[in-house]
Amino acid sequence: MAALETPPSAGVLSCRVLDPVNEPVRHAEFMVSDTTGRTVMSGGLDPFGSFVITVPAGEYRLAVSAEGYTPYRTTATVVENTLASLGDVTLHVAQPPELPAPGDWEVEPAHTSIGFTARYIGLARIHGRFNSFAGAVRITDPVERSAMHVVIDAASIDTGVRMRDDHLRSADFLDVAAFPTLEFYSERFVHKGGTRWAVTGALTLHGVTRTVVLDTEYLGLGNGMEGEVRAACRATTELHRDDFTVSWQTMLARGIAVVGSSIRVELDVQLVRKG
Repeated sequence: MAALETPPSAGVLSCRVLDPVNEPVRHAEFMVSDTTGRTVMSGGLDPFGSFVITVPAGEYRLAVSAEGYTPYRTTATVVENTLASLGDVTLHVAQPPELPAPGDWEVEPAHTSIGFTARYIGLARIHGRFNSFAGAVRITDPVERSAMHVVIDAASIDTGVRMRDDHLRSADFLDVAAFPTLEFYSERFVHKGGTRWAVTGALTLHGVTRTVVLDTEYLGLGNGMEGEVRAACRATTELHRDDFTVSWQTMLARGIAVVGSSIRVELDVQLVRKG
């Protein structure tokens, strides 16, 4: 503490996070909250797997989490002008969730969302979604050989503003009259460790097909209200509109960059096992 200058009525809280073989878990994140549950500070660790923070004297709760590990939680008391060191905390490898059984699964629209975020006219971001879609996944053993096919109704685009949505459906944008659907087909599932998967496939949009990789987090299995087996995952990807010849030259000629060059896509998916 002699090397740390702390404000009046404050102390220092520190911790080092290790894996089961005593190596730093550098990608771990911590969150410190007070007794009411309010977050006081959160963030990542230094290259040695440690953090050192200055907080007002008091009682705190610490949560440490990292992908592939079971979260760690504890409490700590910080005394004025004192170092409260939790020493070395060991994170244990988490058991991955059970994978879906081989067979045919359907995308369940009522509990699935296909959303996107784009920058509009170089200023605010707009958030939208597609409301009509259908999809199927054939799970195999091993899962890496599975396949999926999703079809999206382009006209179902919805950003919450009717005039803007009509414009997005026009020939300036998606041109739904000429290209009524977006389609994604994949037969490459790559396990990246823990709950992370990379799903690589072909996306056809605006009449152009490009390879797209979905960064996917598998969330596990559960049962629905009628006892049906469900599987869930989250996925993200980034699309570059010029890759799909969606450049909207009439707008660019007027000096208006209506939509940014990249669009972030976020998926929340639930699958229901057929039969």
